[in-house]
Amino acid sequence: MNPIISIRNVGKQFGAVRALDNVSFDVTPGELHAVMGENGAGKSTLMKILSGVISNFEGELWLRNKTVQFSNTRDAENAGVSIIHQELNLVEQLSVAANIFLGRESRSWLGILNQREMDDRAAALLAQLDTNISPRAHVSTLRVGDQQLVEIAKALSLQSDILIMDEPTSALTESEVARLYRVIDRLRTHGVTILYISHKMDEVFRLADRITVLRDGQFVQTVDRADTTPRAIAHLMVGRDIEPRKKNVTERDAAVVLETKNLSLPWPGHSRGWRLQDVSLKLHRGEILGIAGLMGAGRTELLECLFGASEFPPQGSILIEGKSRRFSHPSQAMQAGIAMVTEDRKRLGLFAHMTVRENITVCALSDVSTAGVIARGRETTAVMSQIQALSVKTDGPEAMITTLSGGNQQKCVIGRCMLTHPKVLLLDDPTRGVDIGAKAELYLLMEQLASEGMAIIVTSSELPELLTVSDRILVLSEGLLTGEFSRSEATEQCIMEAATKAQL
Repeated sequence: MNPIISIRNVGKQFGAVRALDNVSFDVTPGELHAVMGENGAGKSTLMKILSGVISNFEGELWLRNKTVQFSNTRDAENAGVSIIHQELNLVEQLSVAANIFLGRESRSWLGILNQREMDDRAAALLAQLDTNISPRAHVSTLRVGDQQLVEIAKALSLQSDILIMDEPTSALTESEVARLYRVIDRLRTHGVTILYISHKMDEVFRLADRITVLRDGQFVQTVDRADTTPRAIAHLMVGRDIEPRKKNVTERDAAVVLETKNLSLPWPGHSRGWRLQDVSLKLHRGEILGIAGLMGAGRTELLECLFGASEFPPQGSILIEGKSRRFSHPSQAMQAGIAMVTEDRKRLGLFAHMTVRENITVCALSDVSTAGVIARGRETTAVMSQIQALSVKTDGPEAMITTLSGGNQQKCVIGRCMLTHPKVLLLDDPTRGVDIGAKAELYLLMEQLASEGMAIIVTSSELPELLTVSDRILVLSEGLLTGEFSRSEATEQCIMEAATKAQL
């Protein structure tokens, strides 16, 4: 069978960083071809070349036995290639329907915008994803998971026969992932070829026909999914075996660092009235406390309340080392010793127009300044300490943050938190879109910080991850605290039962 895509000796250089180096492989018509590799392996760069986001590269790209070089994404779309980006690419000020058909709006013969037709078409696309998102809802009002579904609907609207999916499930709940799988199955029955990037082994081994592994920008191997194992793929990705992380069970200092009493967050205009209701918890020094729950359960809202970043002032009490505190701004929480890594890295975690250095030190400028003037030497020393401690792959502290891979951007955000010397670290789904090797590094970092006495609260949409890292797990369901489990008690079944308790 002739390949539908042939990648021949493709390379790409960003400054001193060689993102891709002489990569070659083929994709056959109608297959789901997974591309795997650690953060920084070159996966997203290659997909941007295939989809016209990057037009200047070395080597050749063949499509249906003809050489192509797209000048932009519109060229790629006209050739039948569309992409669902890992980093959301939506205009927050516009409606869902306007985003789905941006640049391809429906108009009458007089050129007048046909809003009803676009709303109807958007509703049909969203119905394929079994979601009740309103086509007229502003994207800015949607959570990350719903925004991801809008991105997917946008790609489906193009009716391309080659679809690139870059971490499409990174922000989706289990039920939303199941819906996406059904959509993928339907697309494949219609002959659509799918290039699929994911760090989740279970996804790849459920969906893929073949798997191509990249490492450090170079092609490693293409294998049939039926002829390999997750362990073998992990070895190809990192060049070594990845052992399952086994949490060291150590004696924890019992001192309570953070406590909430009947913490509630109002939800004006909603029938439920509350995003959180009467949540009481204790977090001990040196403890990693996991927060589980389905999308909409209130995981992110809980962390935002603790960090002074909630949309409305919370009710109830927050105590830091026994002292009642009330935060109306994140700066107050940071002064009290709380730091937070947000779920939505692109929108809430990064300053895209700034360098790596500026992103890491932005919350600690007073520590690297004298009389209000930044001491560049002290600042560079502080930045390099975090780059080295977290193994950030970058062209240097002056590289733009947007040139880094998603996982390395996340490490920079964590480095920023570390420079504030927090007592409590809030991690909201910190490994979303992060590869297996980087996940192991982050797990090790959490354990190291906890062993040094830091108190950590972590949320995750992946239950096995919470079971791996947590000393205790609290479960939220529709804003209510419905379960608490020690490490020895916690299982996926009992957590899911608690997570659905409010709906039963």
